[in-house]
Amino acid sequence: MAAPARGCFFSLSLPKIPTMNLHELIEKTRTYRRFDGQHNVTPDTLASLVDLARLSASGANRQPLKYILVTDPAQREAVYPCLAWAGYLITWEGPEPAERPTSYIVILGDKEISESFGVDHGIAAQSIMLGATEAGLGGCIIASIKKERLRTTLDIPKQYEILLVLAIGKPVEQVLIEPISNNDVKYWRDEKSVHHVPKRTLDEIIIGR
Repeated sequence: MAAPARGCFFSLSLPKIPTMNLHELIEKTRTYRRFDGQHNVTPDTLASLVDLARLSASGANRQPLKYILVTDPAQREAVYPCLAWAGYLITWEGPEPAERPTSYIVILGDKEISESFGVDHGIAAQSIMLGATEAGLGGCIIASIKKERLRTTLDIPKQYEILLVLAIGKPVEQVLIEPISNNDVKYWRDEKSVHHVPKRTLDEIIIGR
């Protein structure tokens, strides 16, 4: 394989589902918590998603974020109990083994570059999730993490602050956007396990329109 052009981090491109405009892409980029456990995600695919984060905005252009890619089945099993799932679904303990993510991206902040990471990891996570959707995948941005357990599990040096974990796989659940009723923002599941997510209206969030 020819060497990448100078300045390029990664030369692979992601597989893409039929073209969507930006609104459709964002609308389809939902939080998924149940996956096809037989659909493996390759390290190359994760690296291509991280390349989208690399190209995204960074405060003062410091670019302090680093990433760990997890695809190995044994590592995946070790990462899973370090995470909490769906706080509003109080009777649900998380996906069954056959519906767990088949990969993770751990987002770290390198404290040797910066002591503060601002909103960089939020920007990076959304770029990755948009790319995952375009590639026919989906995922969940997880901030509820047993950080010291994860640090030990993945042998993460102390110079890196654990910021987020992104669960990535091929979704097997349907997620629907619903209008908010009685100011209740809690997502919920119906008797068919369809996941419903309330969203505020545009008129409500734009002041003085």
